[in-house]
Amino acid sequence: MKKCLIVLILFISFLANAQLTDLARIEYSFIPKKKSDDQYTRLRALFNYPIKIKEDSYLIIGSEFNRIFLNLKDEYPFDTSLLENINVIDFNLAFTHKISDNWRVAYSFTPRLAATLTKKITNEDFFINGGLFFIKDRTKDKSLAKPYRLTLGLTYNTTAGVPFPLPLINYFRQVDDKWSYTIGVPKMNLKYKINPVNSLQSFVGLDGYFAHLKTPIIIDNKEADNISLSVLVAGLGYEYQFTKHLVLFAYSGYTVRLSNVLRDKDRKNVYTLDDVNAFYLRTGIKFKI
Repeated sequence: MKKCLIVLILFISFLANAQLTDLARIEYSFIPKKKSDDQYTRLRALFNYPIKIKEDSYLIIGSEFNRIFLNLKDEYPFDTSLLENINVIDFNLAFTHKISDNWRVAYSFTPRLAATLTKKITNEDFFINGGLFFIKDRTKDKSLAKPYRLTLGLTYNTTAGVPFPLPLINYFRQVDDKWSYTIGVPKMNLKYKINPVNSLQSFVGLDGYFAHLKTPIIIDNKEADNISLSVLVAGLGYEYQFTKHLVLFAYSGYTVRLSNVLRDKDRKNVYTLDDVNAFYLRTGIKFKI
């Protein structure tokens, strides 16, 4: 059961980072460890540049940079300076085109560098992500009383540790001028639009990362070669729309499940850094399509 949950969390952490509808985004995340001075902080920046190939066909080129700071102040049976900074860098390449009046297909390929980078980069620091998605978007259809968007797909993520693609389903519906909801992964929400520029939402979402340790850590004669964080969080969010495309956002909540773990080369648990639920904050600004 635990192994299945790890696979699911790692799979969804890839989806959470594949924000191809965002042309640019800068954000800050923060999780303090409960009853401790330890804390997790992440700075994230991304951009995606769409290139029109022909009518209704686009090539999207982009990149994403995550800098993760683990401020470990408690006593641990290893040198915590080896975990101070973790880097996750993606190169995003996607292509999308229409296959009918209502359906669009998208292909994505995302090489990833994820490591502590305390030594020279090797092939163990690289991971391959990719996906195939079918999108039925009728959000702009004026003939529908409740416009919707359905996304179905398959994704492949080498950090998940399974040799086959995993399914994806995501459904969005606009109930009326004020209310909308999304069901699926990596986030479900119920959104209320207060006015044209302010909106509130309740949400349940997943977050996390997986990275290689350049310097292995030995604990009780076991070697940790990787580190992972998986978070299931529920809370409230606020968005302020400066323009049609420029949005300020803030999400705050409490983790329902949190697991920050050192793992061996087979993804098995070597040492648990934190598994106590805590406060969660993510805020930033984005420029979206």
